[in-house]
Amino acid sequence: GILIAFVAQTVAESALEALRGHPLGRDARMVGRVVDTHPGMVVTRTGLGSSRIVDLLPGAQLPRIC
Repeated sequence: GILIAFVAQTVAESALEALRGHPLGRDARMVGRVVDTHPGMVVTRTGLGSSRIVDLLPGAQLPRIC
């Protein structure tokens, strides 16, 4: 499975250390941060360095199993 956790910046490193202390969390990484630049939106950085708004998935917002 996958876990996405939102934690305060002040405890991010200790949270990563705790996750990495478990065999299933050894590859834990910080993949984003919350900023006030784009309130209420999720923005991703593309491979070319530009920004792109991440839209909601089409249809019902049910858990997706891929």
